[in-house]
Amino acid sequence: MMRALPVALGAIMVIVGAIWTLQGLGYLEGSPMTDQTIWAILGPLLAGLGVGLVVVAVRRRG
Repeated sequence: MMRALPVALGAIMVIVGAIWTLQGLGYLEGSPMTDQTIWAILGPLLAGLGVGLVVVAVRRRG
């Protein structure tokens, strides 16, 4: 149970980071975030942190 929360949070971070990246690169339109370089940079950073959180949570011994 203690592993489920960080894994779920990490997965959400990966999904949100992917959405931010696609918006920043202009692939998802209809948002003020579309074609904004900052989101193309912050998206992969958030997704990478999410992956790291999932990896740490899964490797931790409970």
